Amino acid sequence: MKVLVSGGAGYIGSHTVVQLAEAGHEPVIVDNFSNSKPTVIDRVEQIIGHHVTWYRADLTDRAVTERIFLRERPDAVIHFAGFKAVGESVAEPLKYYENNLNTTFSLIHGMQASGCRLFAFSSSATVYGMAPLPFTEEETDLSALSPYGYTKLAGERILTDIAAATDIRVALLRYFNPVGAHPSGLIGENPLGIPNNLMPAIANVATGRQDMLHVFGNDYPTPDGTCVRDYLHVVDLADAHIAAVEWLSEHDVATRIWNLGTGRGTSVLELVHAFERACGHKLPVEFAPRRPGDRDAYWASAERARDELGWVAKRSVDDMCADTWHCQQGNPDGFPNGEPASQPSQA
Repeated sequence: MKVLVSGGAGYIGSHTVVQLAEAGHEPVIVDNFSNSKPTVIDRVEQIIGHHVTWYRADLTDRAVTERIFLRERPDAVIHFAGFKAVGESVAEPLKYYENNLNTTFSLIHGMQASGCRLFAFSSSATVYGMAPLPFTEEETDLSALSPYGYTKLAGERILTDIAAATDIRVALLRYFNPVGAHPSGLIGENPLGIPNNLMPAIANVATGRQDMLHVFGNDYPTPDGTCVRDYLHVVDLADAHIAAVEWLSEHDVATRIWNLGTGRGTSVLELVHAFERACGHKLPVEFAPRRPGDRDAYWASAERARDELGWVAKRSVDDMCADTWHCQQGNPDGFPNGEPASQPSQA
């Protein structure tokens, strides 16, 4: 299949493009590089060994989006493009609602204009709110704790309604905590500015870019007092998207939800210790007060993805840390700025 990947130069998007190509599909990247670097395109092409079609475009622009669809005629869409910093969403909610919802609207219009029928949506475990553990796809009491979370919840509802009224088939993929990097070390998590997530913050401490890792809360009702999360390797996550799109192509189902996680919880300190094994030295940790809105623990029920998609997360927490450290060693200053060697297609 030809698969349009929105936000395809970003962290999860770039790994999914690689896995799509290696699975025999034809990825098409659309990205405005607001939260990624264009030189990632070069690295993706280096890994897969050939050129990948890409567009520099803002997917909130419906006219441009429709032109890309009419030119490329993709069979499927995997939608990653969106702002994702929880704290920023609280400070700038309008920015998040406009961007994250309008990109979805533009993509649907493009699909309808070109006859594309398969849509995989990047959702989040944040939609489970304070639901009981483990989170299962049957949970109906959904909520969110931030504007970012509500954009995912709203996106799910919008796409469910559209799928019910049209011939578009939708996969709602609820991520847990993606970490890690491609084993080549050429692509990985490369946040612009101060990291919002735990793993890049740990990596910054390991490389000396940051003096101390601040851990928010050590008095939670967990085995070591720190928050527990379900971390999964980004390559495993990328493979799940391919499995979901292929499943949609074979099943006449309007909407299907899958949790994408390992089904196991790992505490903050357990992740720190795994990274210490990867980098070979101790990491300085300082405990800070709890952050508002942080839940003590959550993890996925991942049985549905296993049973229906034949997908399970294969890589361990040690693999996640080792691949992150390998990527950090090869890119001590992050990914380079500049333009890709290949030229973008024109919408």
